[in-house]
Amino acid sequence: EKGITIEHLANATKRFDADPFDLLCHVAYNAPIRTRKERAERLRMDKKDFFDRFGKEARQILNEVLDKYIEYGTEQLADTNILKVPPISLHGNLMEISELFGGPSALRNSLGELQALLYSE
Repeated sequence: EKGITIEHLANATKRFDADPFDLLCHVAYNAPIRTRKERAERLRMDKKDFFDRFGKEARQILNEVLDKYIEYGTEQLADTNILKVPPISLHGNLMEISELFGGPSALRNSLGELQALLYSE
């Protein structure tokens, strides 16, 4: 199959730390390329009200999910298996972690909102 992949764009721009969305926007609209770290830090600073809705340990988990996103990319945000690896897994098993958010559905919604907020302007 032919086509341009995100990996091709990262190689062409030498921006391996960039979010795929930003790479696409750069190619399509000449938008500035943001790193995953820049996106995460902006979220932490500008959306404190989101984090303030949660208890201390749940906030810590959300920040650890963002750290995984910074290090490994967007796949980390969509995969609940991320909750099974350190340091996040140190907070408990999936059920225990979900209870920190108000249950499994609330946990999924919180992670989805975290991802949406990463891309809100």
